[in-house]
Amino acid sequence: MIYPQNFEFKTGFDKVRLIISEKCLSTLGEERTAAMSFSSDFLEVTQKLEQTDEFIRILHGDKEFPANYFYDVRYSLKRIRPEGTYLDEKELFDIKRSLQTIHDIIRFFRSPEEDEILYPALTALAGDIMAFPQLITQIDGILDKFGRVKDNASSDLARIRKEIASTTGSISRSLQAILRSAQSEGVVDKDVAPTMRDGRLMIPVAPAFKRKIRGIVHDESATGKTVFIEPEVVVEANNRVRELESEERREIIRILTVFTNTVRPLVPEILCSYEFLAEIDFIHAKALFAEQINAIKPVLENKQQIDWARATHPLLYLSLKKQGKEVVPLDIELKENKRLLVISGPNAGGKSVCLKTVGLIQYMLQCGLPVPVHESSRTGIFESIFIDIGDEQSIENDLSTYSSHLTNMKYFVKNCNEKSIILIDEFGSGTEPQIGGAIAEALLDRFNRSGSYGVVTTHYQNLKHLAEDTEGLVNGAMLYDRHLMQPLFKLSIGNPGSSFAVEIARKIGLPEDVIADASNKVGSDYIDMDKYLQDIVRDKRYWESKRQNIRQREKKLEDTIARYETDLEAVNKQQKEIIREAKAEAQRIISEANAKIENTIREIKEAQAEKEQTKLIRKSMEEFKSSINDAAVSDDKIARKMAKLKERKEKKTAKQPVKQPVFNRDVIEVGDAVRLKGQTSAGTVMELQGVQATVAFGMIKSTVKLDRLEKVSKNQLKQEIKKSTFVSAQTRDDMHDKKLNFKQEIDVRGMRGDEALQAVTYFIDDAILVGSTRVRILHGTGTGALRQLIREYLRSTPGVEHFRDEHVQLGGSGITVVEFE
Repeated sequence: MIYPQNFEFKTGFDKVRLIISEKCLSTLGEERTAAMSFSSDFLEVTQKLEQTDEFIRILHGDKEFPANYFYDVRYSLKRIRPEGTYLDEKELFDIKRSLQTIHDIIRFFRSPEEDEILYPALTALAGDIMAFPQLITQIDGILDKFGRVKDNASSDLARIRKEIASTTGSISRSLQAILRSAQSEGVVDKDVAPTMRDGRLMIPVAPAFKRKIRGIVHDESATGKTVFIEPEVVVEANNRVRELESEERREIIRILTVFTNTVRPLVPEILCSYEFLAEIDFIHAKALFAEQINAIKPVLENKQQIDWARATHPLLYLSLKKQGKEVVPLDIELKENKRLLVISGPNAGGKSVCLKTVGLIQYMLQCGLPVPVHESSRTGIFESIFIDIGDEQSIENDLSTYSSHLTNMKYFVKNCNEKSIILIDEFGSGTEPQIGGAIAEALLDRFNRSGSYGVVTTHYQNLKHLAEDTEGLVNGAMLYDRHLMQPLFKLSIGNPGSSFAVEIARKIGLPEDVIADASNKVGSDYIDMDKYLQDIVRDKRYWESKRQNIRQREKKLEDTIARYETDLEAVNKQQKEIIREAKAEAQRIISEANAKIENTIREIKEAQAEKEQTKLIRKSMEEFKSSINDAAVSDDKIARKMAKLKERKEKKTAKQPVKQPVFNRDVIEVGDAVRLKGQTSAGTVMELQGVQATVAFGMIKSTVKLDRLEKVSKNQLKQEIKKSTFVSAQTRDDMHDKKLNFKQEIDVRGMRGDEALQAVTYFIDDAILVGSTRVRILHGTGTGALRQLIREYLRSTPGVEHFRDEHVQLGGSGITVVEFE
């Protein structure tokens, strides 16, 4: 609920509404924009924000959204409800194109190509919306691509138009013969040609020679220098053309009436689909507006709160952007123990702008619009917004400015609660300062006791004192640069602001003695307090700047420490891995040494050596084993030994010659370079299939028998590619154009079986050639023979991975969807 319908606030939001309306594609969306309203339902607001946020992602996505034909045909659909009425050609054409748009939008959200639902809120909005592909197909059978009724829409229409063309042709020939005869006799100039007047072909003649041509004078030019004669030999033929045109019109009306009779029972369902189109148009416009003002979907919680960072007034942002200026963002926080913000500061310092920014952004948010705040912001929901901004005096109701303010305050006091937000500009002004300040203080205390949230602006000292000493209230100041004597338009929460009255008066040039007299009248205490406020604000700005710099340095230091810790952890991990590998290598050496020892002992035994000598050898081996074990536990020694082993291994690898694959001309494998026997152009083998191979010659793939190919070296392939290119630039351009202009759908309804099969064959070949992953074949349902014939062909076609019926809402078994490998 918004109270009252404040003029300034209403005007501001009406401008927002107008900008969104201008971005709509049709009157469908414009009506939705006009009906946009404030909501306190958390789930409803969340849903609207989610839908708009998803559409913003669509605007930034790679896949183009189908937004071609947003037509409002609701009037036409409602007009045909009585029997005997019919849709004319333009209405039918608009219905066809807009239904096709609805069909494409539903396919966009329910695309089976995607593994997951990318836009759940918008997909849910599509729900069970009908796309009516059968109607689109029927209209395609009636209208051509320009929206005119086709010749073959009925057999009678085809016959009538054929006869019109034949009769018109004979009239033209007769006129040409008469014209040539008249030109040879000098009755008509050489450059004159037959002219159409009132739907009849005539010959233009000078008035002096009008008796030379037998016929009927139908008209003359505006200057009177030319008359238009219909020769008597073509009068009857022209009459016949008129009759045929009337028959044509009657037949077209009959065709349209018959089709309208099939549409009439479906009108309620079709209108539901257009309601969906209207909602999509509206969401699309909201997304465009959000992009224009850099708005986002903020964190929204189901409680009363305002915690905004870098909030900007959208209309002020757009206005300053046109002037090449930047708006100063607003940081504001209203929480449970500091719900009511009392803003003070100099005039023209931005207090009212701050107030209007809060009101407009909160209202936009609860209308389901993204808002221009920083992504770290947290927003909440309020049940009502009470506004008192500007001069609301009324001559009719005999209300002064102050009376109108008090009327609003009476309503606020009676109706505000902990779920309300109150916005009051120049609180308590408009009457004698002492009583006005006292009433304002009492009202502010009442608002605080009711638990309301709000922002009020004031110059009254007593309100600043109340905010300083009362729980739930907090002071705020609009900052002012004392040295430059200009406002900074920044809000600082925590301390009251000075009005800078003396400084502004001195800047304007008010005489110094007047300023001194005024200072003496208010007393030194007031002047000193104002100076103290200025000093506090100045010091706060200084220390805030210092604190910000310290924060930035701490953040930088934390990032550096985190990076070093990550690097150190990686080094330690790498060191442990090296040690593990070194120990494993040492263990392997020990195992080899043990084997050597045992082998030596065996040899001594076999040689029947003396026992003393055997003991000496075994002792020597044990010492060798012990030294290796000692080395294994020393990380430093292991690291040095591993380095030596690695160096030795690298040298050994470097000395070994790299084996080159043997070139065998008779064996062809995947990846080999080949060429057609007797040809110079070479290609690469992509796939082997029995006695055939798929070879890529430049951009073209071809299936060739192996006995027609000969193997060439890679170097020869590179040289031949340099010498000549198999695919010319023209061919590449043609292939590129073919890929760009390739349509993912073919319509073979009405064709004979062999004609349809040939068309589908060419279509599938083109689809494979341009690399398409999915196409649709429209064959209709009928007896099912055409569908069966096409699918038998698809089963035997290499490259076709899968085919299936289209989704029931998008055409069902009348359409086959083909997917390629």
